[in-house]
Amino acid sequence: MKKSKWMLGAAAMLALSVALAGCGGGDKKADNKAAGVKGSLMVYTSIYPDIIDNMCKPNVAKAFPDMKVNWFQGGTEKVITKITGEIKAKKIAADVLMVADPSYYLKLQEQGLLLPYKSKEDANVISEKDKDGNWYGVRISNMIIAYNSNKLKAEEAPKNWTDLTDPKWKGKIAMPNPMLSGTAYVAVGALADKYGWEYFDKLKANGLRVEEGNSAIQNKLLTGEYAAVMILEENILKLANTKKEPLKIVYPTDGVINVPSPIAIFKETKNPEGAKALVDWWLSKEGQEAVVKGWMHSVRGDVKAPTGAEETKKIVEGRIKVDWQKLANNNAQIKEEFRKRVMDK
Repeated sequence: MKKSKWMLGAAAMLALSVALAGCGGGDKKADNKAAGVKGSLMVYTSIYPDIIDNMCKPNVAKAFPDMKVNWFQGGTEKVITKITGEIKAKKIAADVLMVADPSYYLKLQEQGLLLPYKSKEDANVISEKDKDGNWYGVRISNMIIAYNSNKLKAEEAPKNWTDLTDPKWKGKIAMPNPMLSGTAYVAVGALADKYGWEYFDKLKANGLRVEEGNSAIQNKLLTGEYAAVMILEENILKLANTKKEPLKIVYPTDGVINVPSPIAIFKETKNPEGAKALVDWWLSKEGQEAVVKGWMHSVRGDVKAPTGAEETKKIVEGRIKVDWQKLANNNAQIKEEFRKRVMDK
């Protein structure tokens, strides 16, 4: 299969999904299989620490009572840096990988570092996946625009990505650092392809600030330092629903940047059966309901979107198209272009 076509067909499959089911319950078949799995696993992930502690660890421990699952957490680029060092040392410590940037999995696949595994949940996954099971989309994150409704009225807020270049937002806009954030890197690549690098020249001229990550941005949006920001949807959903903060989401009319973050098994895993069982669990209805409780979208058609979010199918159908192979092949060049245009003084 030509890897540059790995994303084709996802929107069509999502468009066919109907009868979305609510959260609750579980996959008894997955539970029974997991009960006999033993040994230990190391998972490298970019999922937020609080989601790991409050959602991942307890749910996985319950599903795998006889297997010890350890977690290494960091931003996508931090995890990739760690893996790069381990690959050079020919000693990969991770068994399972769950980071945000889908293009990175293409590089790992090209290097022959992933273990092909056709999950038992394969037929239920309507999002992106490799035909041989080298990786599966396991959680869908979306880069959107957000604003503080205590500071702005809905009609005043930006409606699309190009609105952020309007002089009325000068010095009041921000985005995460693509050198550190996988989803921000995807956003940069997608917007540069859609509008040209001149788009970022305009954002720079309009006083765009680049923060270390999404959490720093959400905090400054709350204080009013920023009026409108590029940020992960899940950050805003969590604050708006759990803490009742006055933050609102704008799904840009020119397309959400949709990031179907994958899960994959490293070929060097010392516990292939445990790793396969973990992949099956994450892709099961039970595992995907846990994903949604972490404010991300499911890759299945029978699990609803997170509370307060736009319907997954609608987001995916109107998303900005991303050239994943280009992001995989030109990582350093894209980051350098962004740094030169936006981050240099």
